[in-house]
Amino acid sequence: MSQTWDLRSDTATTPTADMLSAMVSAQVGDDVLGEDPTVNTLEQTVARLCGHESALFCVSSTMANQLAIRTHLCNPPESLLCHWDSHIFKYESGGASLHSQAQMIPIKPSAINLTVDDITGHFIQGNFLGHRAPTHLVALENTLSGVIMPIEDVREISEFTRNMGAQVHMDGSRLWNAATTDKELCEYAGLVDSLSLCLSKGMGCPVGALLVGSRQFIDRARHFRKAFGGGWRQAGILAAAGLYAIEHVWPTMPNTHMQAKRLAQGLEPLGYVLALPVHTNMVMLDTTKSTSVSTEVLSQALKPRGIILGAVYEESYLRMVLHHQINDECIDIILAVANELAAK
Repeated sequence: MSQTWDLRSDTATTPTADMLSAMVSAQVGDDVLGEDPTVNTLEQTVARLCGHESALFCVSSTMANQLAIRTHLCNPPESLLCHWDSHIFKYESGGASLHSQAQMIPIKPSAINLTVDDITGHFIQGNFLGHRAPTHLVALENTLSGVIMPIEDVREISEFTRNMGAQVHMDGSRLWNAATTDKELCEYAGLVDSLSLCLSKGMGCPVGALLVGSRQFIDRARHFRKAFGGGWRQAGILAAAGLYAIEHVWPTMPNTHMQAKRLAQGLEPLGYVLALPVHTNMVMLDTTKSTSVSTEVLSQALKPRGIILGAVYEESYLRMVLHHQINDECIDIILAVANELAAK
């Protein structure tokens, strides 16, 4: 069977033979009772990496984010601030309203990422004679469409938010990409009250995410996880994949980022327009800008070569997402086909 590369998302990975071996040999127990040793090891490992007291293994980042919102927001009516293009606002089925009775206030920032000026301009202090839902949570996302949120912006937003008596959650589904070392991960995590980390986006695991925070916060989130139907039993089989990924897949991300930059640098001279800068593993092409060859023509031309491209969420973007199973051969083919089309 010929090689196939799916660049629609970094969730389009398959467990390697070594990851599967780790899963098969995992020690397991009943995680609802707190007795799965592999789950416990994963939670303790990630909590330590982030410099927080505790962590909770969840089925997905959507669940981890929604558990965080539900745990932080205990006294409705309340509001949370977030980026207008964030996953929490656009791609989690309105979960904050459904589960937490929370008003979401999406902010379109002056730049790519949110800054403290964006937050201060939308923060609701008090209920204004009962007319408004006070802001008790600010939700950040890092990375957002592959773009790294500068740590200074996170620090300034965190300081302002905490001074206002509110808390900060980070959707760090792809924070592994932004922080490719233990030190960087701990620095980002230390600026927020809670943090989600995905194990399927870019990390190669078949399922899973972690929610990180204080011991009291995670204890309450664990209670809500059970209420959400998210309690699981011998989950160590899945947790073993996460432990393998942290040790073996996370260190490969700098190479993936170099591949993404090489891809972008090869496409730009041919007339393809980047919608966003390439910081990590995503190349976002603007499909509305004039180019010598349309992104749709490029996508169709690559299909017979085993390369799958597509606009997953927004028709105005063609998103190419790289991961540890996208190799140099794939990049070479994309650039060769793009050059052939441009020469016609």
